[in-house]
Amino acid sequence: MQTAKDLAIDLGADRPGALVKAAEAMGKNGINIDGFAVTGDGVLHLVARDPMAARRAVEGAGFKVHAQREVIIADVEDRPGTLAAVLRPAADAEVNVDLVYSLGSNRIAIGGKDFAKLSEALNVKSPAATRG
Repeated sequence: MQTAKDLAIDLGADRPGALVKAAEAMGKNGINIDGFAVTGDGVLHLVARDPMAARRAVEGAGFKVHAQREVIIADVEDRPGTLAAVLRPAADAEVNVDLVYSLGSNRIAIGGKDFAKLSEALNVKSPAATRG
């Protein structure tokens, strides 16, 4: 497992084309999106290979990044029960997971308010140690 940055981007009012506008801004700036999810409250969560460039691109298109936080990137197998197996250590350690979404290539992003405890529960090295 490793870590990455999740950007939470406010897409604004629920209107057609908002997600396309954000995606186009990143595409025009050469930003590769590894994975994303859109919540019911109009927030686009995404992991990009260059999170700072992604942030600049969407802010330049008029969107607000209202949060940026570390998430754990877990390589997973494509088989029944994998998600439960990956998350079980966090549950056993009584760590709340408040964000999970699928990335490409059999990976998932996992976030929680207490990232340090979540990282410890899932046996992930500190973010600084994974960037080397």
